[in-house]
Amino acid sequence: MTKLSSIIAVAILTLGLGSCDSTALAYGDVNSIIAVMRPELWDEVSEDVYSALEPTIRTVRDEKTFTVTYQDPLGDLWGNLRRFRQMLLIGTSQDTWIQEALERGSEGSSIARVGIHQVEDVWSRGQQVTVVLLSDDGGLEELTPHLAGVHELLDEQFRTYVVNRMYMSGADTALADTLAIEAGFSLILPTVYRWNQSDSVFLFRNDNPDPSELIRQIGVTWKTPIPSALQEERVLGWRSELVDGHYSEPQDHALENASSGPIEHLGNNGYQVQAEWRNPPDRGWPAGGVFITRVIVCENQNRSYLLDSWLYAPGKEKYEYMIQLETILDSFQCGSA
Repeated sequence: MTKLSSIIAVAILTLGLGSCDSTALAYGDVNSIIAVMRPELWDEVSEDVYSALEPTIRTVRDEKTFTVTYQDPLGDLWGNLRRFRQMLLIGTSQDTWIQEALERGSEGSSIARVGIHQVEDVWSRGQQVTVVLLSDDGGLEELTPHLAGVHELLDEQFRTYVVNRMYMSGADTALADTLAIEAGFSLILPTVYRWNQSDSVFLFRNDNPDPSELIRQIGVTWKTPIPSALQEERVLGWRSELVDGHYSEPQDHALENASSGPIEHLGNNGYQVQAEWRNPPDRGWPAGGVFITRVIVCENQNRSYLLDSWLYAPGKEKYEYMIQLETILDSFQCGSA
């Protein structure tokens, strides 16, 4: 009810907008989905929609990747609530809101095939409308198989949005070239990241706009020769060495919800641990976050690299920042022999 009340409040504030003017900018978060269908269908499928479109990931808590809010297309506030950025319309070709969305879309009214379709800028600028077109007698049994596809589509588009937003300042390819020449590995970071080097330890940090509100940091170092086996205990021990020797604040590992296991990265073997960090009790103030640590084995260099990424984002949803850290880690490449 709190989420719905907030959305209604936003809609009321925009009642001055003309209901047919699609040039107004869409509002709402890109991961906030307004689900639109007839009330009787919503009563039947709501639990399935929530289950499919609101999966959780573990950060420092179970966090929804998307938030779904239902809207009755025949309700009094529909004229303004349809301006939200991310709309999911479910219905048949006989439903007026489906007809209007398809007619305003770039493909026009030519869309007739049941299934998943997407159109843009239907009722506002910058809007994305996902339509699940059902047959005239379609209901729960017809809709359910499409829900996984809707989530996969929206999640892929959200990840693309996050990466594009992260690199809005530009990708620091010059730094990647410098690292390849001088350090023997490469990593593609946004240009807003600062970096420093101490022997074979490289730290990359973005604490904009304020380190008390948000910190994203990546550390890279290596060892030679390559260890005989990779396991969680050894990876965490190496991470502790990096933290104790080079991080500005200590971090203890909180492993209650840790996930770990072997990985493969660009043909190289590796191991990943994702868990939570917390500062020690004697620091006088509580702080914590999530970390993703990888060890990548570069046989051609006889090196084992440690890539440690961690996040501090108190009071913020963390899924977007997790995608950012994963994207930077995925850009890692071994150097030449």
